[in-house]
Amino acid sequence: MVLAPLVGEFLLGNQPVTALPAVLMLAPMYGCGALLIREAARRAGGGWPTMLLLAAAYALLEEGPIDQMLWNPHYGGVDMGLAYAGTQVPWLGTSAAMVQDVLSMHTVWSICVPIALIETFSADRTRPWLGGPGLAVTGVVFVAGSVFLAQAQYQSGKFMGSTAQFAGVSAAIVVLLAGAFAVVRRPLPPRDAATPAPWIVGTAAFAAGSLYWAHDTLLPDDASPWAPVALWFVLAGGIAWLCARWSRTHGWGPDHRLALTAGALLTYVWLGFTHAREMDVPYGTALLGNVLFGAAALVLLGVAAMRLRRRVPPAEGG
Repeated sequence: MVLAPLVGEFLLGNQPVTALPAVLMLAPMYGCGALLIREAARRAGGGWPTMLLLAAAYALLEEGPIDQMLWNPHYGGVDMGLAYAGTQVPWLGTSAAMVQDVLSMHTVWSICVPIALIETFSADRTRPWLGGPGLAVTGVVFVAGSVFLAQAQYQSGKFMGSTAQFAGVSAAIVVLLAGAFAVVRRPLPPRDAATPAPWIVGTAAFAAGSLYWAHDTLLPDDASPWAPVALWFVLAGGIAWLCARWSRTHGWGPDHRLALTAGALLTYVWLGFTHAREMDVPYGTALLGNVLFGAAALVLLGVAAMRLRRRVPPAEGG
């Protein structure tokens, strides 16, 4: 429940360590959202393709109807309109780069990374964790938490998106939900090919995530504002293609999934330090939080790795 907001907000560096009690307000939306996605996918017999699409739908829900960052030009007191002006798409009512950032942050890090980490500690990662009553309670808490945060965000900024913006993002969410359950019925066949070593998988994940989040530093100052948008498609498409191929080989197993998760998580460890000066706390306090959350991430990965070493199941695809 709390791992999703800890990764999605605190490890990223969006929230300082002094705001840690706020995790209790964020957990109903983040944590219950991740749990519902995991339960829906596993109950439907789906794997990671299903969870990724459900997580993408969650990303649009959170930053669209709930807190409206997709549309609010002054979200959180920041001039988002100026920051994303170069990739604004009028008919979308938002920025292409903004949509990519939202999909990246929440699909991968807020939802899928916490799910993958917790599943590492489960003897049967495909088994649902909740019964009917537990699922119902989780759904109610998620809705209540989302409504609370939506109301708080509106009271803070007094911003409300247009009917067309709500309709557009709702349509996109419906398409993603439909696609999530459609892929359950269309599994890809296994591949008779060599499986890369886990360290290669982890390095690929870390490189893809790091290259994207470091694009402001890596691209020349006179680069087109659309260059990061193109880079996102290359990196996201490339890592998705690699994972789709690797995960269908007979040698793919828990150690590869953990390596993939670790590569993504470690990206946020270094990225959090780059946000230290942007937090509304003294720089030293911000850095202390980065160190604490980064260390906690490393410890969690270490414990997960030790857990895998204690049980060595046969390699499996998916």
